[in-house]
Amino acid sequence: MTAPPQTSAPPPYGAPISLDRAKAVMEAAEAEATREGWSMVIAIVDSGGNLVMVHRMDQAQLGSILVAQQKAETALRFRRPTKAFQDAVADGGMHLRLLAMSNALPLEGGLPLIHDGRIIGAIGVSGMASAQDAQVARAGLVVLV
Repeated sequence: MTAPPQTSAPPPYGAPISLDRAKAVMEAAEAEATREGWSMVIAIVDSGGNLVMVHRMDQAQLGSILVAQQKAETALRFRRPTKAFQDAVADGGMHLRLLAMSNALPLEGGLPLIHDGRIIGAIGVSGMASAQDAQVARAGLVVLV
């Protein structure tokens, strides 16, 4: 099923996430991965697309380092969860054009980080199945409320 079109403008970009807040997001995401027994890579970028931190848990696959960063960058650049791209590609047809975009990774596990109605950064997680990556990414969001 195709992701529904956005009916309202996405949140605007805000000031970059602070290192302290990024650490809190990272710790909450890592705690979820640890509870589940998953070795993951977690990346956080700020609202300008700059890498703030990347954390590779013990035994997380090396290929996930770049994937986690790309998920975070995609969520930030397009101001939406990367699952929207994954769903569109799964629908096929004209949506397959997304695969030609070099700046979008159509894999679930990337989420914008929103605070006070503004995007302050994004988180990307890789290491397990996409739905599990997204579960860990969502766990990082709890510190933003």
